[in-house]
Amino acid sequence: MRSDTIDDQLVRLRDAIDADARALGFSSFGVADVDLEAAGERLNQWLAAGYHGDMEYMAAHGSKRYRAAELVPDTVRCLSFTVDYLPESMQRMERNILDPGSAYIARYALGRDYHKYLRRRLQRLAERIEARVGPFGYRVFTDSAPVMEKPLAEKAGLGWIGKHTNLIDRERGSWFFIAEIYTDLPLPADVPAVDHCGSCSRCIEVCPTRAIVAPYVLDARRCISYLTIENRGDIPQALRPLVGNRIFGCDDCQLHCPWNRFAQLTTHEAFGPRHGLDASDLVELFAWNEATYLEKTRGSALRRPGYRGWLRNVAVALGNAPTSQKVIDGLEARREFPDEMVRRHVQWALRRHGR
Repeated sequence: MRSDTIDDQLVRLRDAIDADARALGFSSFGVADVDLEAAGERLNQWLAAGYHGDMEYMAAHGSKRYRAAELVPDTVRCLSFTVDYLPESMQRMERNILDPGSAYIARYALGRDYHKYLRRRLQRLAERIEARVGPFGYRVFTDSAPVMEKPLAEKAGLGWIGKHTNLIDRERGSWFFIAEIYTDLPLPADVPAVDHCGSCSRCIEVCPTRAIVAPYVLDARRCISYLTIENRGDIPQALRPLVGNRIFGCDDCQLHCPWNRFAQLTTHEAFGPRHGLDASDLVELFAWNEATYLEKTRGSALRRPGYRGWLRNVAVALGNAPTSQKVIDGLEARREFPDEMVRRHVQWALRRHGR
C-alpha cells in the first residue's frame, strides 16, 4: 500500500472523528503531536518557584506529565476536544459578583461534575473510532491524570494559552472544558494556535488577589480558585478581604477577557445551575448542615473542598458582606463549631463586623 494512500485514509479518519465528536456534543476537535519538552521545562520552573502551593500532585508524576508515552506506552498523538460550559450571560454573572450578600460560584461548578460526564462521552467516541479501524491503543482523560491539557490543546490548534494561563479560542473565548484521548493512531497533526493576547493585560489588572504575577505566570497560592478549592488549611488573612463573595473558585479573569465577547452558551443541560446556586444567599448557605451540603452537592465539583472547607469559604464571604443583624446572627450560630479551622474564620468574620 502506497504511503499517500495511508495518508488519505488517516485524513478521512480524522474528518470522521471530528463529525462524531460534534455529534456527541464536543465543541471543537484537534490533533496534536506529543512533543511537550518546552512545556515541561516551563512546568518545572513553575514548580521550582513554589507556585503550586500544596498541590503536591503537580510534581508527583515527574516527566509523565510532558512525555505522554511514559504515561500511556506507544502514544504518538493526542486527540484534543473542548466542550462549552457557560450557563448564562456574563452580565448576569457580574451582577452576582457585585451583590455582596449573595454567593459567587465559578460557573464551571454550577452543574454536574464534568469529569465523569465527559469521560463517558470520550469513551463512546473511542468506541466509534474502534468500530471504524478495529482495536487500537488509547486512553481517555478529562482533568483526571497527569496530562498537560492546555499545551496539548494549543498544539492541536484549539486556542492559545492566555496571560491568565487559560486556553482562549478566537471564536468561542475560554468558557470551555478540555478533554483528551491519547492514542497510537498516527493521525495528521493540526497547526498549533498563535497567541493573540497582544498588549492586553486586563486579566492581570482585574485579578482580585494579584495572582497573575507576570504574563502567563500564575501563583496558585494567591489564586482564589486554589484558596477556596485545593487549599485545605486557612485562607491567609491578608487575602480574605480580597476574596469578596467568591465561595468556590473565581471567574474574574475570564469575565474581563475581551475574547469572551465571542463566548458560546452551553448546549448541555448538565452544566446548568442546580439548587439556585447561581445566586444564593450567603447566610442561607452557611446554615446548611453537613447532610444538606452532601445532598445539594451530590454529583458536583462543589464536593471538592469538603464541608469544613465550604463553611470556611462562606465564613470569609460573610466577613466581607455588609454588616447586618442577619449576617451577625448567622456567624454567631457557628461561633462554637467543632472544627477549629472553621471557628478561626468565623471569629475573623465577626471581628470584621465589630464583634
